[in-house]
Amino acid sequence: MTIDDLRRILTDCAGEDESVDLQGDIIDVPFSELGYDSLALMETASRIKQEFGVELTDEQIADAGTPRALLGLVAGAA
Repeated sequence: MTIDDLRRILTDCAGEDESVDLQGDIIDVPFSELGYDSLALMETASRIKQEFGVELTDEQIADAGTPRALLGLVAGAA
């Protein structure tokens, strides 16, 4: 899974805060600053499972505070 895949999934799952540029360098920006709450991240995890076959626990999702952390979890679980 790439950062572009994650951007697409985040946008599909929870929409996009107009004040946030998801096309910029978001790899280390906390999800809270990007406008994504725990519900949006749970939906993101569901989509990751559907599209990539990687199942992440609720705890893993809650602990992944940035796109880099979430991508690392997916890479480690694949």
